[in-house]
Amino acid sequence: MGYHRYSLWIIAFDSWKLGKSAIFFLVYFFLIKRGSDSFLFVYGRPAVLLLLGLSVIRIVLKWFTHKYRLDEDAFHLKEGIFTKSKRTIPFNKIENINEHTSFFHRLTGTTSIIFETGMKGDEAAVEFNILSRAKANELKERVGTKKETEESVVTVETKEEAEREVHFRAEKKDLLKASFTSLSFLFLLPLIASFYSKLDDIFEVEEDAEGLVSQLLQSGWLIATIVVLVILISIAFGISRTFLKYGGFEIASDSDRIYIQKGVLDATKFSISKHRVQAIEIHQTMLKRLLGLAEVKLTSVGEARSDEQKLESNSLYPFLPVHRAYDMIEEILPSYQITRKMDRLPRISLLIRLLKPSFIWIIGTGVLWYFKPNVLPIPWWILSVVLLLIVSVIRYLDYKHTKYTLNASFVQFKTGGLSTSLFLTKRSKVIEISVKRNFVQKWFGLASVDLVNRSKPIHHSAIEDVPHELAGSFYHWYQGRGKEVEFIKR
Repeated sequence: MGYHRYSLWIIAFDSWKLGKSAIFFLVYFFLIKRGSDSFLFVYGRPAVLLLLGLSVIRIVLKWFTHKYRLDEDAFHLKEGIFTKSKRTIPFNKIENINEHTSFFHRLTGTTSIIFETGMKGDEAAVEFNILSRAKANELKERVGTKKETEESVVTVETKEEAEREVHFRAEKKDLLKASFTSLSFLFLLPLIASFYSKLDDIFEVEEDAEGLVSQLLQSGWLIATIVVLVILISIAFGISRTFLKYGGFEIASDSDRIYIQKGVLDATKFSISKHRVQAIEIHQTMLKRLLGLAEVKLTSVGEARSDEQKLESNSLYPFLPVHRAYDMIEEILPSYQITRKMDRLPRISLLIRLLKPSFIWIIGTGVLWYFKPNVLPIPWWILSVVLLLIVSVIRYLDYKHTKYTLNASFVQFKTGGLSTSLFLTKRSKVIEISVKRNFVQKWFGLASVDLVNRSKPIHHSAIEDVPHELAGSFYHWYQGRGKEVEFIKR
């Protein structure tokens, strides 16, 4: 079977992305600074057009030179305009499948798909930036017929698609709660300020705006009306933004994979193999704790395109009720068991945390001493004391929230002050463990434990100031890992 070119739509898609990147320079050089005789703008304008033209040529050449083909076992890719390269990505190395449908894709009836692997490097994933939905389904089906077994060999088998069980589907009440919890309504004012700044750069409207504001401030009822309208518009903006981002959110699973989809105009579908999940984290901000909400994140070995994409794709719905989050984990991943009751740190840990030097307080006190600001005629040293109290309260909350448990197959601990994080992993998924003790910890019989899980990048999780006896138990616990891990023979 010969090599195929990517969809011709890729030229329009890359040109669309190029236009979004170049719009700032075009507006700045040719509109805002259109009358400038500066050397930078006289020679910069043709330079911008030249670079834009070369970029368009590169997009066309890329379509001619980048090709792919599939056989029964792997993707085969040809890339490069001047420097040629070939890659082969076996299907059984595919860890996660990420499908994204942007507004442009919806207009053209296409989608994009990324097959993520557990290998290292920027070229570890297979990306199709634009292709028909039928072709995307065909590729997913081809990859889905291959899987890496948990035994000592890699087998090939055709598997019928299992019926998916839907665990969560975001309803209107969930989206409304999410819009207020995420504080989306606060994004409107910075957006207006940014728009006004750009408008003033182009049309110099600041003087007219100041005159209009001075007239509005003369009427009390008009001010009240404007304030109410701004609040209502901000709330409507926040709700609309949340509905567009999380509308259609659904979490489902079958016997092998977890499926997440979300978005209205900009839709994303993501699937992750269950046996590739290395750990589970349940995050709660202070506001979410007050509202009884939580976010569940899955640590996996798939290659993420960026930190933001990894956060988005490996995160379940960020505003789940806590009790539903716990139940859902056990439904989706029955091999993971969450322990509700955990052990607390010894009281001596609180003393160590309170006595530990705080660089925030030291630097803050230095700034207050130097500038001696007058805040509601309060002496600067009182502000320093207030800052110290805030640091101490946060450390006390960190001590209060920190808990841990260790059993035959799992380790689970909770950390955090204002925000908390519950971490759960299986012994078979831990690739490294380390115990550290500083001078103070040795004196009081404490230690810090660090666990390492496979991920991209490597995922570190730590708990500090636990009893030294527990740290020793971690070593003995980890030694049992060899009985649970089976190695693949090459």
